[in-house]
Amino acid sequence: MFALGLVLAGAVSGLAAGGLGIGGGIVIVPVLYHVMAALGIAVDVRMHVAIATSLAAMIPAALAHAQNSKNAINWRIILNFAAPLVGGVGLGCAAATSANGRVLAVLFSLVAIPIVFHLALGERRAGAATPNRGTALTVASLCAFVSALTGVAADTIRTCVPGVGEIDSGRERATASMLAVIIAVAGAIAFAIAGWNARDLPPDSLGYVNLLGFALIAPVLLATEPAGAALAHMMDLRRLRLVLAGLIVISTARMLWDAFA
Repeated sequence: MFALGLVLAGAVSGLAAGGLGIGGGIVIVPVLYHVMAALGIAVDVRMHVAIATSLAAMIPAALAHAQNSKNAINWRIILNFAAPLVGGVGLGCAAATSANGRVLAVLFSLVAIPIVFHLALGERRAGAATPNRGTALTVASLCAFVSALTGVAADTIRTCVPGVGEIDSGRERATASMLAVIIAVAGAIAFAIAGWNARDLPPDSLGYVNLLGFALIAPVLLATEPAGAALAHMMDLRRLRLVLAGLIVISTARMLWDAFA
């Protein structure tokens, strides 16, 4: 049952990422939470494990995107943003590990709200003004912080922040993929260290990162992304966005109910 739930999470996440450009964490975290709840994993660690495993599972896909476009990566931006991103991830991990599962469930729900509206109302129009360097660094650090706190991909969070500019070229997308690798790797390492001595973890866990979850979700997510892109061309994109928005609402609401029941 655990393995089936993980494969399902990876498949839905890959379809969402390939078809709509929405990072997998928004789907992985609630599905993982429900699977662990069904298996009786302690409520005190469910959200922490779900968040940490979500971040780890996004590494291969982000790395594959960066590798495919490595010649287009702007390394100057990578060097400028690496330290603020790692700092944001560190603060987010520290905040997440010091909070209980109920608080993390509420925070995840608050982040899910603008993502649902983004999906339901459609993508933002291109042409938003490019922010200055200080604003860009602040937004990037904040997105990294929220990503580590919730397990949602930082780029997904960024798309819901108005007025920060659009990623509308191959060079920008390649650079964003490399930044996503930095955030996911830093987050996974931080949660593995923070949860090293945690109790009641599910089997095969390295700190808060569940290795079985990583091994099952990551390859399925990577393999189903092309299918998501194909699906987006085969059916009404508006309907696809509404279906995913509804799935997020239902799974997140159920997670909140379970956390406070």
